[in-house]
Amino acid sequence: MSRFTGSDWKVSRRLKYSVSETGKELLKRNYAPGQHGKRRVKLSEYGAQLQEKQKVRFTYGMSEKQFKKVFVLASKLQGKQGDNFLKLLESRLDNLVYRAGFASTRRQARQLVNHGHITVDGKKLDIPSYLVKPGQKIGVKESSRNLTIIQEALDSLVVRKEYVFFDANTMEATFVRYPEREEFLEEIKENLIVEFYNR
Repeated sequence: MSRFTGSDWKVSRRLKYSVSETGKELLKRNYAPGQHGKRRVKLSEYGAQLQEKQKVRFTYGMSEKQFKKVFVLASKLQGKQGDNFLKLLESRLDNLVYRAGFASTRRQARQLVNHGHITVDGKKLDIPSYLVKPGQKIGVKESSRNLTIIQEALDSLVVRKEYVFFDANTMEATFVRYPEREEFLEEIKENLIVEFYNR
């Protein structure tokens, strides 16, 4: 199955969860899209697990194949699988470009990476799924620093996560450390995702 390219707003309304993390999608109509959107549907145990998995998958904008690959990788690390899984997703290059403020959405961040505007430790890298390690620096290529979308994204950013340090002089962000679980996606119950894949 290829990556989803439809409306994030409809997805957010269906899942009753803001995949952009802004909450804008649910302000006006906080019910599912479509003719029967206002019906109250009781979820089964499987349905709840699937819904939790979809919330995270659509938040990071990944295909099912990519998503499961990261889950399998997380199972090989020490510690809680659910925590490790979310921390790996958070350390993806496209996500950190978004967290650093170079892009206003993760889709935009992925496009910047794909088009070769982003560097890691000074070298151009065009793989959005690249897992950044703590201490690595994410920057914007010299010739791309005046791009309007990057400037607008930086100007509109209100707050950065503590695990991403931004230096405005060099236009570089450092991935300081892996985030603590309570620092991101607080509403997500990762144990349901673990149950979904281990059922």
